[in-house]
Amino acid sequence: MTENNREKELIIRLLRELGLLQIGALPQLNRMSGDGSDRSFYRIEIPGGHSFIGVFPSPTLARGAEEQAAAYRIGVHLHDKGVPVPEIVGYDKKNGLLLFADLGNVHLQRVVREARSFAEVEPLYRQTIDGLIRFQLEGARNFDVRFCWDTPRYDMSLMLSRESDYFRFSFCRDYMGRIADDPRLLLELQHIARRAAQEPARYLLHRDFQSRNLLVHGEKVYIIDYQGARLGPLGYDLASLLLDPYAGLSPGSQQALYDYYCDTISAQLALDPENFRVGYYCLALQRNLQILGAFAFLSQIKGKVFFEQFILPAAGSLKALLRDPQGREYPSLAGIVDELEEQLKKAQFFRMDD
Repeated sequence: MTENNREKELIIRLLRELGLLQIGALPQLNRMSGDGSDRSFYRIEIPGGHSFIGVFPSPTLARGAEEQAAAYRIGVHLHDKGVPVPEIVGYDKKNGLLLFADLGNVHLQRVVREARSFAEVEPLYRQTIDGLIRFQLEGARNFDVRFCWDTPRYDMSLMLSRESDYFRFSFCRDYMGRIADDPRLLLELQHIARRAAQEPARYLLHRDFQSRNLLVHGEKVYIIDYQGARLGPLGYDLASLLLDPYAGLSPGSQQALYDYYCDTISAQLALDPENFRVGYYCLALQRNLQILGAFAFLSQIKGKVFFEQFILPAAGSLKALLRDPQGREYPSLAGIVDELEEQLKKAQFFRMDD
């Protein structure tokens, strides 16, 4: 039996155990793509018009079953807290199969790309920020770090190994052919991570809060792919949303949403605007480093060429961040980013010329 057929049999079995599929009836099962994930995704349509999303663990991830268990536990927790996430309909713990309510396939990215102006999508972004704040604050209440499959907290060690080094090795060395081991650069990256790690890490962190992980259904925005959630600082997920290369928000739009976030969360939490801004800046740098490492790795090593088109915009975003007055502290990082962005632009020009 092929793995595909085995997964389909497990879906049918779970549907029948849950009373969602009558004996003798068969669902229509359509395999879906999963962006950067190796998990298996299915859209499941059953007689009567109901549909669900089935998700199996990654076969290539050693701890894929643990990741799936985290998705279940965190998903139930978030739903109970009123966070806008898809309802979990069923879970086959033995085989790691999760069934979610089907909220369609319209990501916020698509809505943004089709909009004629930011004004058209600003209400959805405001709703997204409202959902993010609920995720961060309510999601952190009674959150059990044993839910986490990876690490329980976003900390300096993670920043250096999975973001700064991801940038240096996967992006600079492997993708761009540039050795980024200048001692001055390493000191700057440590400085950024050290300042970012000073931000209070008692809130719930999604760690990939961007427009392709936000579904728009019935004029509501829902948060998906939260299985990597852990405790962390407020600014990181906000930076993920505003710097998101998939959406390509203008600096003005980013500032408007930043202001809305600060105004909204300040009604629930005492926030020092200046301290938050400084911490946000370093978290934004961390996020941008991670994005470049991830896009390089996914496109080059995993063969997911879809992500390659977003590398130059992500490099441009990091360059713009480093032009901020706070960026004067990081001349070595700014220098290598300028050089690599120029290299990317030249490579793109020659590809277009061909």
